[in-house]
Amino acid sequence: MLWVDKYRPKTLDQVIVHQDIAQNLKKLVTEQDCPHLLFYGPPGSGKKTLIMALLRQVFGPGAEKVKVENKTWKIDAGSRNIDLELTTLSSANHVELSPSDAGFQDRYVVQEVIKEMAKNRPIDTKGKRGFKVLVLNEVDKLSREAQHSLRRTMEKYSASCRLILCCNSSSKVTEAIRSRCLNIRINSPTEEQIVKVLEFIAKKEGLQLPSGFATRLAEKSNRSLRRAILSFETCRVQQLRFTMPSVD
Repeated sequence: MLWVDKYRPKTLDQVIVHQDIAQNLKKLVTEQDCPHLLFYGPPGSGKKTLIMALLRQVFGPGAEKVKVENKTWKIDAGSRNIDLELTTLSSANHVELSPSDAGFQDRYVVQEVIKEMAKNRPIDTKGKRGFKVLVLNEVDKLSREAQHSLRRTMEKYSASCRLILCCNSSSKVTEAIRSRCLNIRINSPTEEQIVKVLEFIAKKEGLQLPSGFATRLAEKSNRSLRRAILSFETCRVQQLRFTMPSVD
């Protein structure tokens, strides 16, 4: 397992970067009335990490038991039928997909596929009717038509479904969608925060870092935590510039 996955925080309490946002998300879970959410920020800033930690906070360890499916959906587009092949990542309580993968046919994904998923309201462990979470990636790449359809879906199925939207730029998401979500900006981590995470990983791996090594990795990462961790692991594999501590 890559370090970027091995040391990804599984709960909101384990988050090192964006601790203030993690605590606010915990409050949302405690209040048990989680709204639609829009996470936006640059690549590598930690959006997906926070989303997965939030899902685990809401649904427990079951949120990690996911399966990947490649499914073909048959869409009635009026004058013709369309076969749409989509890859989904799902647990008992959530489904994750990227509607923009369908290209110019993305509106059919929203109109049919997401609508069908949103209809089915799950039963929680206490026998009560719960809600399903749909995680939609790259919503800023959706066409205008798809975004209009998404707005209608959000309104119609809000009782049975919560949407967690993820994108790099919120400016490309329509105001109609943004206004129906709690908007959460995830800034790129500072170099100091990246150093803190790299030092945490080094300690867990039993590695002794030379002075300034983590700082140099952070400086070259362009404030992408993912890039910094991948670079760190690459150096470890190549055994460059640091050694395992001696054991007395």
